[in-house]
Amino acid sequence: MELTLKPRVKICCIRNIDEAKLAIELGASAIGLVSAMPSGPGVIPDEKISEIAKKIPPPISSFLLTSRTTSKEIIEQQRRFGTNTIQIVDMLKQGTYEEIRTALPGIRIVQVVHVVDEQSVDAAVGVSKEVDAILLDSGNPHLTVKELGGTGRTHNWEISKRIRESVGIPIFLAGGLNPDNVKQAIDFVAPFGVDVCTGVRTDGNLDSAKLEKFFEAIFS
Repeated sequence: MELTLKPRVKICCIRNIDEAKLAIELGASAIGLVSAMPSGPGVIPDEKISEIAKKIPPPISSFLLTSRTTSKEIIEQQRRFGTNTIQIVDMLKQGTYEEIRTALPGIRIVQVVHVVDEQSVDAAVGVSKEVDAILLDSGNPHLTVKELGGTGRTHNWEISKRIRESVGIPIFLAGGLNPDNVKQAIDFVAPFGVDVCTGVRTDGNLDSAKLEKFFEAIFS
């Protein structure tokens, strides 16, 4: 009989320590902390990111979401905030992943690929050789004001599935997930992990009832 492993769960857009504690108590294996973005929800002040990151226990991954596009700026951010994982929501335009890895030994690098069209497969395959994991989201970095996450929209899971089958590193699936569709998404894409922001919130606040339903849908 084939053993099916349950995916890791990342709760993103965490706004304070109480939200982080709630997410971890219910089963989150990763917490997402959002720094300055051109658009979208969940952005918190720099000092709040540092405060929350210090309180996250070592078994839990602390993700810094950064929209910076140079290796130098990303390195400086991580050193200020102290997270153990960097989630790069745009593509690097200056510098290299190797520069980040050399400057920040032991820090995991997760690159976001926004699933827009067939070209997203090539983008994911290309970057997979440089990073520790890929997160597939539903933003659009080609807009005048870039959408780099937190859209609440699903994307074409068929493309996400093809990406997962084409790369040799872990895939996180994000974009419009909620308690009603996360099980379907997992069954179809079979990601290493899932990521949710708006799908477990009410009026911007982490909703414990929605969060419980989200975990129940995954682990029941």
